[in-house]
Formats: sequence, C-alpha cells, structure tokens
Amino acid sequence: MKGLYTILLLVVSNVFMTFAWYGHLKLQEMKIINNWPLIGVILISWMTAFFEYSCQIPANRIGFQGNGGPFTLLQLKVIQEVITLIIFAIFTMVFFQGETLKWNHLAAAVCLVLAVYFVFLK
Repeated sequence: MKGLYTILLLVVSNVFMTFAWYGHLKLQEMKIINNWPLIGVILISWMTAFFEYSCQIPANRIGFQGNGGPFTLLQLKVIQEVITLIIFAIFTMVFFQGETLKWNHLAAAVCLVLAVYFVFLK
C-alpha cells in the first residue's frame, strides 16, 4: 500500500513540477503573461513548485525502505524519473500540440522501462 501511495504522490508532484517548469511557456503562448516581468513568472513557478515539493518530499519519506517503505533510494529515483518523463510526454502532447513524438522517443521509453526492470532485479 505504501508503494502505491508513494507512486500516486510522485505522479501528483510531477504534474505540478511540469507545470512549474513549462506551464509559463504555454501561458506566454496564450498571451496571458506576455507583459509580466521575469520575476513575476519566476514567482508563479516557485509557488507552483511549492505544491510539487509538498507531494514529493512525503512520497520519498514514505517510499524509502529506511522509513519502512518498499523502495531503495535507487529504485525511488528511477521511478521518479520515469514518472517525470511520462508526465512530460503527456503534457507536451496535450498542451504543445506542435511537438510530435518520433521513433527515438519510443526507443527512449523502452529504455526507461528496461531501467525500471533492471533496478528492481534482485
């Protein structure tokens, strides 16, 4: 159960992270923040990132074996990176429709799946 809760928190944190990192590009494209000073964009991103950390830190604490969770540090990191890239790919396809996924992106996704497989191999 802790593993599922950890993954759910990591998914939520990565949604906020992706929006904090790339959401301002979409807001600029939509002409919502075109005239904002850079410090305003940075502050909005930091406020969004606060919610990322509000989920990510508990996920790491709950999921870590040293705290009674099911994952080693390496496993947590690999899971986190795979979730990040999946969320980013979905975000890109939904919000930046001019971007297209190509064969090499699929090949990279297969490598990520293999990375997860190998990091959990005993």
